Amino acid sequence: MRTATKKRETFETKIQASVNLDDGSIVKINTGVGFFDHMLDLFARHGRIGMEVNVDGDLHIDSHHTVEDVGIVLGQLIREALGDKIGINRYGTSYVPMDESLSRVVLDISGRPFLVFQAEFNNPKLGNFDTELVQEFLQAFAFQAGITLHVEVLYGDNTHHKIEAIFKALGRALREAITKNPEIKGVNSTKGLIE
Repeated sequence: MRTATKKRETFETKIQASVNLDDGSIVKINTGVGFFDHMLDLFARHGRIGMEVNVDGDLHIDSHHTVEDVGIVLGQLIREALGDKIGINRYGTSYVPMDESLSRVVLDISGRPFLVFQAEFNNPKLGNFDTELVQEFLQAFAFQAGITLHVEVLYGDNTHHKIEAIFKALGRALREAITKNPEIKGVNSTKGLIE
């Protein structure tokens, strides 16, 4: 089983989290940021990834540290759980509609972290979640996981719908990339190594 568990404590957040790439039956999310919990739940369920995240963060300030630090921890967990990356597809692509909105996520588990983010949100806040934190989460996640990540909202109006489409597409693209393919012998790279 490809699993990983991590505990991370700073002056800003205390996080206990785990992932299971091969069994998505358990998903328990509690960050203290309701909208973010909803998005992580969608990410896990559409990616068929088991995920448990529990956070005690400095929400009396705002949700920035909680969201960014969860991105850091989840990226580290995905990287650890993937291990040597032997046999995985490596690449993933997903288009997800949410009513009037359409998002596209394309990623490469390359060991070369990068984020291209092209999305605009009309509503700056959903509950106690600042919508600008979508980009912060994705950057932290991609850089810690070693993923080249391209995220784009192709069109849409409703901010909730746009962000929901992004997280669903992220889960689905990641599932495609981490799936083991029996036709792939060794690592899916002409270098013979994905760091």
